[in-house]
Amino acid sequence: MKLYTLKKQFNGYKKGTQFYLISESEFIGVKEFVLRTKDLTNSIAINEAELFKNFIFIKEIFFIKWKVYSLLKSY
Repeated sequence: MKLYTLKKQFNGYKKGTQFYLISESEFIGVKEFVLRTKDLTNSIAINEAELFKNFIFIKEIFFIKWKVYSLLKSY
């Protein structure tokens, strides 16, 4: 899962708000992205131009269930 942050105020969200990239789709060359706030309360759908203009890629997060489980089990 990719994490993005806002460069500047956009669609009522403040600069610095963090979003997870939930889905990407492409239909006849038009890309659309669905982003969800880090607290998972709100989501927005934007096009590729809006993504590159208003968001900065922060990092990619990988969730591995068995690894988390084995780390928790060791405590």
